[in-house]
Amino acid sequence: MDNINKNGYNSTTMQEVDSTIVINPLEDINKLKALASEPRIQMLNLLRDRTLNINEISDTLKLPQSTVATHISILEDAGLIATESVKAKKGNQKLCRPSFRELLIQFPEKQNETEDFIEVEMPIGIFTDYTVTAPCGLCSSEHIIGFLDFPDSFLNPERMKAGLLWCGSGSVEYKFPNNTKYEKKPVTKLEISMELSSETPGTNSNWPSDITMWINKTEIGTWVSPGDFGDKRGKFTPTWWKLEGSQYGLLKHWSVTEEGSFIDGVKISDVKLSDLKISEHHSIRMRIGVKEDAEHMGGMNIFGKGFGNYDQGIILRTYF
Repeated sequence: MDNINKNGYNSTTMQEVDSTIVINPLEDINKLKALASEPRIQMLNLLRDRTLNINEISDTLKLPQSTVATHISILEDAGLIATESVKAKKGNQKLCRPSFRELLIQFPEKQNETEDFIEVEMPIGIFTDYTVTAPCGLCSSEHIIGFLDFPDSFLNPERMKAGLLWCGSGSVEYKFPNNTKYEKKPVTKLEISMELSSETPGTNSNWPSDITMWINKTEIGTWVSPGDFGDKRGKFTPTWWKLEGSQYGLLKHWSVTEEGSFIDGVKISDVKLSDLKISEHHSIRMRIGVKEDAEHMGGMNIFGKGFGNYDQGIILRTYF
């Protein structure tokens, strides 16, 4: 049954969210300023598990509607909440909800300017092995490659042009050149960055999926993707791609050092560089996917050049 509140609008109209935003305090000053207010913090707390209009926020917090409207505008401009104007019994109502379930303030990982590294960018369609289940598919920035939900389309030669790849479960594997063979220096870190999201027919921002990465057949850890995002068109997503389809993902940085394995600087396992036995291989094999026995088997989207919010393929950096 729809949840119609006392003001006559459906409070489940706006899409639920269950995602995390990482705030870089060196760059996201507007977000920090928006959070530096007790009334705005109270509003975010109030909106954590519900959708409310300006009047309801005003009544609950005992603040003038004009004051609430000003604070809501600041939170919206900072990207911390989303609003939607809908019809009510009398005129229109502005519904408010948080854009993110969890806020994490984190300084970026320090980079040594004198640190040496070699970077290789791999197009997402240049995988060397795959095992996928429907819903699955590939498309370039111009058109769909092969047939939708037909795993054999992953053998189509046009896959080299892919800018979006998706599957319900399974994985794809990539072989990167092992540049450590040509640098007579000790390796200090491997870092892989890629744009990822969950996958479901249509989109759903509250659709968790356990996405796991393996390097040289060693499982380094799992990231729980919060959802399949379609609230707005991806910055680089072509206009022919339907709005009902996956639009963008989150840029994730996976890294392995002698201290363990990390995602965006947060430790996910004790797997170390030495466990990967890099010097014993002519290539660095990276596999990413969703296990068939995953707790959250919510599929996977990989966004490459020409799709999503980051115009890049899969980037491997080897630090020395």
